[in-house]
Amino acid sequence: MGKNVLIISSSFRRNSNSAILAHEFEKGAKAAGHNVDFVSLFDKTINFCRGCLACVHTQVCINKDDSNAIVEKMRNSDVIVFATPIYYYQMSGQLKTLLDRANPLYSSKYKFREIYLISTAADTDTNADEILKNSLNGWLMCFPNVEFKGSIFGAGADNAGEIANHTAILEEAYKLGTLV
Repeated sequence: MGKNVLIISSSFRRNSNSAILAHEFEKGAKAAGHNVDFVSLFDKTINFCRGCLACVHTQVCINKDDSNAIVEKMRNSDVIVFATPIYYYQMSGQLKTLLDRANPLYSSKYKFREIYLISTAADTDTNADEILKNSLNGWLMCFPNVEFKGSIFGAGADNAGEIANHTAILEEAYKLGTLV
């Protein structure tokens, strides 16, 4: 019986580089026998957190938008994979907003124990994802027994779809998916 893997792709660009890598990861995870659910934030409405903390008591956000269903999927997944373009050395605003809205998970039972990160950037510096990883680690610190298991970073991918020409990173994403 495979694990339940949730991939959350946060790019709003069609044929995005981070989504292409996420789909390669998905192929690898499926080949390894896991159940994979791929969610794109591209067409989702996710409003900002109001900071009311009602969710701490109810485990559900009072905002009625698409984030509630995504957070429920997060709660019931064994593995969560976040895919994001890097903007100014950080995750996309869409992903950050979703993580803020995932506050109902803090005070409830959640199934996930493994987190992966897939990111791409126009920057060619192979360490351009370090600030992003540190930021995600801040979110992870709120979840005991959850482990950051690995990441894929596609540097030097500026134009939409460009990462498809980087066969080594595509293979790396597929391989990481098989190791889940």
